[in-house]
Amino acid sequence: MAISSHVRSISFPSRSQPEYLKVEIELNRLKTWESSSISSTATPLTLNNIQEGIVGLAELYNCVQDLLESPTTQQALLKHQMGRLVEEALESSVGLIDSCGSTRELVLMMKQQVQDLQSALRRKVGDSSTQNCFDAYISFRKKVKKDIAKNLKALKQIENKIESSPLSKLNAVLREVSALTISVLRSQLSFLSAPASKAKKNGWSLISKMLVTKSMTSKGDLNTINEVECVDFALCSNIHISNFKVDVPMIQRKLQILNAGLQGLEAGTDSLSRLLIRNRVCLLNILTP
Repeated sequence: MAISSHVRSISFPSRSQPEYLKVEIELNRLKTWESSSISSTATPLTLNNIQEGIVGLAELYNCVQDLLESPTTQQALLKHQMGRLVEEALESSVGLIDSCGSTRELVLMMKQQVQDLQSALRRKVGDSSTQNCFDAYISFRKKVKKDIAKNLKALKQIENKIESSPLSKLNAVLREVSALTISVLRSQLSFLSAPASKAKKNGWSLISKMLVTKSMTSKGDLNTINEVECVDFALCSNIHISNFKVDVPMIQRKLQILNAGLQGLEAGTDSLSRLLIRNRVCLLNILTP
């Protein structure tokens, strides 16, 4: 979402303002990330992609904080009586904070399921408790899609409200920040809901290449799936392809990679939640100095 050139004539904030320039730089960086990581269909959305987005968004919010707290912006808000603009930003901030919290909860739930699988695989392979844990994980993956769909719908509603709000130069900036926040949160939800149905689409030959006795040389196939799907393929193979020898150590390595990545997402989303709350407090302080 580009900052519109057809905004109200209020010269605020000034493009020469250092804080504004820093925000523009971070906005452009994050939009580049969005274009290469989310809009691209050539490669899957991976943990590294999402973590880059979270880091970039955190830096953007730090710059926005500096912009909102700068004397120039404060004076302009007071002079032009932009209380309505701030109120609209506050309204969208509530939804973003709630969505961020919901996303974090889903990441925590996913991490717990992965850790349960890791514990099960440390026990004897073929043990009923191990099989039950596999079944529980697959059942969780199916059930959590409903929660993810609900959260995606909520993000879309926030997005629609943001796009319908009136523009000023500052509001255009805040609108883009909110839109990029939605993109980062959406990327996490999309990652968590990565479809296991690709197993049917790509055929069981892909699974066998991944899992059967260290046959891990097919780089082209491996580049078409992300860390969540790797685990899905592993479990589906273990359940449905009994005549193949499953490489359990490899599955454990895949789970370890996913677990470490989910821990990173949890920390990043937690940090983002605090930044969103801090941003809201800053907006409240503008209304009630």
